[in-house]
Amino acid sequence: MTRKIKKHLQLSIEGCGNIIEEYSMDQIKIIEVKESIFADNDAEANRIRQELKKDKTFLMNLMSSPGSGKTTTLIRTIGALKDHIRIGVMEADIDSAVDAEKIAETGIPSIQLHTGGMCHLDAGMTEQGLKEIGYENFDLVVLENVGNLVCPAEFDTGAVKNVMILSVPEGHDKPLKYPLIFTVCDALIINKIDVLPYFDFDLDKVKEYAHMRNPKLEIFPISAKTGEGMEAWTDWLKTQVMEWNGND
Repeated sequence: MTRKIKKHLQLSIEGCGNIIEEYSMDQIKIIEVKESIFADNDAEANRIRQELKKDKTFLMNLMSSPGSGKTTTLIRTIGALKDHIRIGVMEADIDSAVDAEKIAETGIPSIQLHTGGMCHLDAGMTEQGLKEIGYENFDLVVLENVGNLVCPAEFDTGAVKNVMILSVPEGHDKPLKYPLIFTVCDALIINKIDVLPYFDFDLDKVKEYAHMRNPKLEIFPISAKTGEGMEAWTDWLKTQVMEWNGND
């Protein structure tokens, strides 16, 4: 069995403000530097992707709200794929190591990334985690990002594919309220379809709204609890990994 790995990696961020303020005698001048921050991050993310391609490692950035079933979905995914591809997991959170411990119980190498209060990971933080886990030893590394629908979508982590989980109890209007995350993602997992009868959730509407934001978005309705729909999702992911790594 794969040796269980549990590590805690404290990541600190310096100088991550979105504005610089200059004070003069009679006014406050605000200079926007957000574009510059994103440009630097994007360049670093592109470099990470080049390294991943060279070393034949597929990085997936998994994003969602808290409570969407992200870790449960990931455990199901690991169960379906671990006999076919080598998998490592990086769990990002503001604090705690609960999720990394759950993943380690599957026998998959896992590390916990503490963001020091930040609500997202950027390319530099992701690279620290990749080096710590030894990404070159894996076909697939999953980054389970900090749970929210805003900040993680703004920063390119260097991932090959971005995937989002939306759960039925959250409602079908989320693509209208949080457009960016649906725009930057390559696949949308709609989780907890086993509770559809108990919620006012329109599956056709959420697909329509999501494709308004991103016509190319792949959509996979699943129940991580019962396993329904998981095969289509894991088959897609396995294909993406194999193609990226040149094993198609």
